[in-house]
Amino acid sequence: MTDKARTAVLVDFGGVITSSVLRAFTDFGASLGGDPRLPLDLLGRDEASRTLLTDHECGRIDAEAFERGFAERLRAHGADVVAEGLTARMQAAMSIDQDMLALLGDLRAAGRPVALVSNSFGTGTYDGVDLAAVADVVVISAEVGIRKPSRRIYAIACERLGVDPEKAVMIDDLQQNLDGAARIGIGGVLHTSAADTRRQLAERFGITT
Repeated sequence: MTDKARTAVLVDFGGVITSSVLRAFTDFGASLGGDPRLPLDLLGRDEASRTLLTDHECGRIDAEAFERGFAERLRAHGADVVAEGLTARMQAAMSIDQDMLALLGDLRAAGRPVALVSNSFGTGTYDGVDLAAVADVVVISAEVGIRKPSRRIYAIACERLGVDPEKAVMIDDLQQNLDGAARIGIGGVLHTSAADTRRQLAERFGITT
């Protein structure tokens, strides 16, 4: 099957429908008065922090348990933080990208099936967005017990949309998540802006609005 035969779109939330998660976490790190990269470094390299994040994204621990555990890890590295409300503060600098909402609306209006595939984080992440208006299908990692980049979460999204993976494209801001989707035949768009993503969908995959 050629890329031009793809018809369905899977889309990430944080960093695609919103502004950059990485930038927000760095802004939060800067607010702690030390190395702005500390939160991201811990989530990327510290085994205890990585386990907390994985367990939270897969729904094995709730937001409060993640906040307590990650606050301890931050404090162990010299940051004076309060656990309560930690995930909200980490995401405070994120905003909704209205251009991406418009693109997704255009895709659905053109008859393109859309699935949201998101690794959950904290509480209130999706506040302010009518997910039913964004996507035909919503797959949240904590609700299915599987996180990106596991191929199974993408398969669930395709099954719920009723499309073969070879007919789908994943939009994500992280290459590792696109790599996971590619393992079951899903095409990938590395998101940097709504305009570029719209262009890539049309030029590479023939998915127009």
